[in-house]
Amino acid sequence: MLFQVLYGKLNDLSGGKMDKNAQKAFFEKEGYLVVENLLSPADVEECQAEIQLLHQFAAGQESDADKERADVARRHVQREPFAKDETQGDRLPVLRKAENTRQYSEVFRNLAQHPNLVAVLQNLIGEDLLLFRSTLMFKPAFHGSSHGLHQDSAYWPMEPPRLVTVSISFNDATPENGCFKVVPRSHLWGVQEWGGIARQQDAELTDREEVAKQQMDVPLSAGSALFFHSLMVHGSGPNASPRPRNTALYAYFSPEVRYVTKDGTGERTFPVVAGLNGKTELKFTAQKAS
Repeated sequence: MLFQVLYGKLNDLSGGKMDKNAQKAFFEKEGYLVVENLLSPADVEECQAEIQLLHQFAAGQESDADKERADVARRHVQREPFAKDETQGDRLPVLRKAENTRQYSEVFRNLAQHPNLVAVLQNLIGEDLLLFRSTLMFKPAFHGSSHGLHQDSAYWPMEPPRLVTVSISFNDATPENGCFKVVPRSHLWGVQEWGGIARQQDAELTDREEVAKQQMDVPLSAGSALFFHSLMVHGSGPNASPRPRNTALYAYFSPEVRYVTKDGTGERTFPVVAGLNGKTELKFTAQKAS
């Protein structure tokens, strides 16, 4: 990947430049942070090409050389459940997401460790970074369904709920093609119940009127990113436009966060992104959930 390191371009939604201290203070107060131009145009182009290739894998259109990688990728893609058609105009499937991308995509494995990304995360979390999730979310033109308002930590087996999720946009994201919505300062509410996330295109994002009134659109230009606390209430509207909205979603945490299960048994290994004396992964023994 062609990494282009940026300096002094950490912006909030009002467009004001922030230094590292202001950036961290804004995140801790509001629960989110927008960083403009996190990726270079060359980075974005490479990611878009890889997304096209993964759609071809899902359709069984891979070359012989890519067959093994495509077989792995097909086990991790999910089709759009509310799509009107099974395929797009180019006969590629209408996909909703691809999980565990680091297992079959060098491009997205490298992106998780992009120096611009790591620099922001270390300022927010600390020097030692582990990767909890590596996902691509798709909102195909005319097909992308809504994602109901929710908190990530309500579904994740990690305590305390202090992870940071990053959404990196590969297209210009607008309200028309289903950009992210956040509820500022909702990371201070504690963990709550939210139900199902995938929703019909015309469905409301939440049944809770008091929450719906507080949601705010977060438009992003291609290559820009939204960082948000794992307790931040967020979602996204449908894509009824002729333009796709594709994003990479990564979730990170520090070693102080524990892996938990109901009975306190089990193990799980997480990739190390930075720090931890150069280790490449770290095994966690489960503790009993509180």
